[in-house]
Amino acid sequence: MDMKQEEITTLHDLNLDKEKLMKNISDVVNERPVSIILPMLYSEIKSDALANIVKQLNKCTYLKEVIVPLAAKKEEEFIHVKRFFKKLEIPKLVMWCNGPKIENLLTSLKPEGLNLSKYHGKGRDVWLALGIANLRSYAVELHDADIQGYNEMIPTKLLYPLLEPELDFKFNKGYYARVNIKRTVMYGRVFRLFLQPLLKSLVDVLGFEQDFVRFMRSFRYPISGEFALTSDLARDLDIPGGWGIEVGVMAEIYRNVAIKRICQTDLGFYEHKHQEIGDSDRGLVKMSGEIFKTLLRVLIEEDHIQISRPFLLSLRVLYQRNAQDAIRKYHADAHINGIKYDRHLEETMVEKFSQELMIAGNKYMLKPVGTRMPDWLRTISAKKRIREEFLEVVLEQNGV
Repeated sequence: MDMKQEEITTLHDLNLDKEKLMKNISDVVNERPVSIILPMLYSEIKSDALANIVKQLNKCTYLKEVIVPLAAKKEEEFIHVKRFFKKLEIPKLVMWCNGPKIENLLTSLKPEGLNLSKYHGKGRDVWLALGIANLRSYAVELHDADIQGYNEMIPTKLLYPLLEPELDFKFNKGYYARVNIKRTVMYGRVFRLFLQPLLKSLVDVLGFEQDFVRFMRSFRYPISGEFALTSDLARDLDIPGGWGIEVGVMAEIYRNVAIKRICQTDLGFYEHKHQEIGDSDRGLVKMSGEIFKTLLRVLIEEDHIQISRPFLLSLRVLYQRNAQDAIRKYHADAHINGIKYDRHLEETMVEKFSQELMIAGNKYMLKPVGTRMPDWLRTISAKKRIREEFLEVVLEQNGV
């Protein structure tokens, strides 16, 4: 527990009155309605985590709606998910993101030079849901569907700083301790062992702290998937596909929002499903590669750094040194708290992440232009009522 303030305003959970917080939100949502976006995979419908999320969301009676963007392989899966969410008493819309009617609307934008059908995955699903949400809400909160130990205060904490007129932030990023207290295991490996030491290594290899790197390092957990933003901001986001979405969103916030309108909020302990280590095609290693490619693109755009093979080699050496220093620190922290810590496994993961730096970096040099979906402002300018058309399809899908 700490109360330190740095560049980004940090909202700690020191003495929160939960009932008062929820009441205050309820008092302002008539003027400032809010939505939640809950992207999910069909496989998550069987999880205890999702069942608990629905139970806890039912306590958030201040919500205008919950939007569930879903990529389902067939209509039966979509129908099954709609049936599951009947237990959610809050107004909800399940969005079949790769259903034929949504695909037809995406295809209709091709003559305008927007080939949106080529995008797949979480990035596209979130983009579609944001288009609907920012039609009807002042602010939108987003989180994953696999959070274990979820409670009604997660969306409340994330939305309150945007809704309270005395605070009036535009973007709020959640941070938390990725520790399973019952099992006494420390997680968050992509952040702890990859991104955090990588950002330090970028400073070391270039000899100065780039503006965007400083911005990223100002956050306690810059790649958390839990955040809230105002709808005007949501209309102006270019969202990358794949696992680079969190870094891509942070880059858009960096470009578009003054520091004084950004905050981060303590969400306490946090637990969700854990990816396998994997390789360049799957799991945490693939995730690290996509994060790195997105980070390189942003650094070239914002700080004009030069990417070359010697640069990648130097970065890899410095990354390994900084990652090993991080392992020593986390081992000490785990030891004093009685948390299980497999130092050999952590070293092995660093080696895999180190190899992926070169693989992903070389791929980036071969194809340096990333795949980003256009922001909604551009999409609206291409076809003015496109959001309304998406909404009409989703309302029809849900029998509303």
